[in-house]
Amino acid sequence: RRLTYLCEFTCLLPVKTRCFKHICGVSSSAVCKALTPVLHFRTLLKFFFKKTHFFCSNTRFHEGHCMSQKAEKPVLQGQRIKTRKRDEKEKFSPAQFRDSVVKGLNDAGKDLDQVSKFLDGGKLDYRRYSETLFDTLFAGGILAPGGFLVEDGAERAECCVFQSEDSVKALKLYNEMFCKLIRRYKYLEKPLCDEVKKVLMFLKGFTEEERSKLAKITGIFLANGFIPATVLNSLLEDQLVKLGLALDFTTIMFSTWLAERDINHIYSTLKRANMEGKLLLLFPLNKRTQENFEKHFSAAGLNAICDYQRAHQSSEDKKELKSELEEMIKNEENSSEIIPFVKDQMKKNNIGESEACVLVWNTIMNAVEWNKKEELVAEQAVKHLQLYAPVLAALTNSHKSELSLMCKVQNYCFSNIHLMKVFQRIIVLFYHADVLSEDTIIKWYKEAHTNKGKSVFLEQMKSFVEWLENAEEESDEEED
Repeated sequence: RRLTYLCEFTCLLPVKTRCFKHICGVSSSAVCKALTPVLHFRTLLKFFFKKTHFFCSNTRFHEGHCMSQKAEKPVLQGQRIKTRKRDEKEKFSPAQFRDSVVKGLNDAGKDLDQVSKFLDGGKLDYRRYSETLFDTLFAGGILAPGGFLVEDGAERAECCVFQSEDSVKALKLYNEMFCKLIRRYKYLEKPLCDEVKKVLMFLKGFTEEERSKLAKITGIFLANGFIPATVLNSLLEDQLVKLGLALDFTTIMFSTWLAERDINHIYSTLKRANMEGKLLLLFPLNKRTQENFEKHFSAAGLNAICDYQRAHQSSEDKKELKSELEEMIKNEENSSEIIPFVKDQMKKNNIGESEACVLVWNTIMNAVEWNKKEELVAEQAVKHLQLYAPVLAALTNSHKSELSLMCKVQNYCFSNIHLMKVFQRIIVLFYHADVLSEDTIIKWYKEAHTNKGKSVFLEQMKSFVEWLENAEEESDEEED
């Protein structure tokens, strides 16, 4: 209580003399130390230091004594703080934006040049309302979940993809309109991809004519590299596949795409998007076979798509064969077990001998862990090939397959420099194991060899080929 009276009295003094030292001859620091143990005075002391100039300018209230906090900035009570204009948040109103776009599109009519000029005006907030913009350009209004237009009594745009003619020529003009828009506003590129993904999921809510137009303009987009093929993942939704909508859509899309570009462009585009192996998934589960795939697309005149799928399926079958063969070699299974397995897979997947023997060679050579000492690799390779030479012998029943294997061995030894010196030993091994015939070896030596390391390999094979030719002449003389 005395301290309170003292504080009130001190407030009456001039500012320069408001200090304990002037009042009672006690220093400010001494007062602080005296008050530190008294915890219930903490609030009162805080009041002193904030509301009055109780101490002189050189007085310091140390954190170790009274645990003071940083002084708060003064705030005017009852004063309305005005928000800066740049900090004011505009109300999100897609319907109002839609109405502005629809009005501009309808004013431009069917003239897409005028539409492009309107969209290039820079008066609308495309960054904020990109989804609403593309909804309007595709469907003529805001799309609700399921693909239906929001029914709020608003006018529908007359100039949009769904209101255009169902022809590639007409839709190409819309493609140019989209190109101009994206070229002008680069940040709309990703929202466009998102929009295409969304509308593909809404196929069930569109009419058959609208789905046809959407499929054609999607094919045009993909042919021009306007959107990535990853948008097609939306077609793999179970409901779309089950109803056959995904398959019908892709059939029209591929027809449009192939009319613009070749099958190589389709293959490379799908491969970049990891979609090359998913085309079969467009068929319902009970029809998901290679036979049904070829039957459907052949009937649609898309034989190039059938060839593409057939080649991809063959590649997948070879990968599976290679994987299982590697496992058998690692488990050190005998050649007598490997040979029937490989032949069964060749028959099942329609793999030719030439392809099979090259595939088996690669698998045999990749399945072993080579010695780190280069001088020991040659001996290791010869011993390893002795084990599996019977497998290769069972797969080389024609000159074509023998020659394919020999050229493959040449290229492999050239690529692995530590095996270049052992090429002749491998060929001799294969000759004695009935993998290669003497006619094939002589033909390879004279004309069928590749250019990779040919001078080195021909020099190695010179003496062996001469021996084969002399042996052949001697056998002919004996017959005579």
